[in-house]
Amino acid sequence: MRSLKAYGRSLLDPQLAPTAIKVALTVGSILLIINHGAAIVNRRMSGDRWAAALFTYIVPYMVNIHGQHISRDRP
Repeated sequence: MRSLKAYGRSLLDPQLAPTAIKVALTVGSILLIINHGAAIVNRRMSGDRWAAALFTYIVPYMVNIHGQHISRDRP
């Protein structure tokens, strides 16, 4: 449980966030185009699709933070 709390704190760590934001914007944008590009162009984005699009950016951020968190805590 302690590790999960430490990871939670890492999500807002100002030393880790800049890299994670860059990764999330790059990877998230690519995934957004792949998964929702046609719906955006055809103006068929529903509320559910916009929610999924939000997670398209959140997940790469969290994965990158996890990687940085794990590597920082290793000896």
